[in-house]
Amino acid sequence: MARICPISGKRPVKGSHIWRSGKAKKKGGIGTHVTAITKRRFFPNLQNVKVILPNGQVKRMRVAVSVIKRGQITKAPPRNWKKAA
Repeated sequence: MARICPISGKRPVKGSHIWRSGKAKKKGGIGTHVTAITKRRFFPNLQNVKVILPNGQVKRMRVAVSVIKRGQITKAPPRNWKKAA
């Protein structure tokens, strides 16, 4: 499953994890130095949400939290029917 938000288009982005050693000059050291840089990925914060589509259909989607906070989707109300006995 792709880690892409269908509404905002957010997807994983590349970055790097930087290791530093030493003590900062303002803390009394001789300065920090970069000892290693490794590649990493930043993933969007996707959540499974039941969404009401414009045609009235309810569908479960993986949506970015920023989309939910902005109110770009309408969450489906919880089901209230009981199972038949």
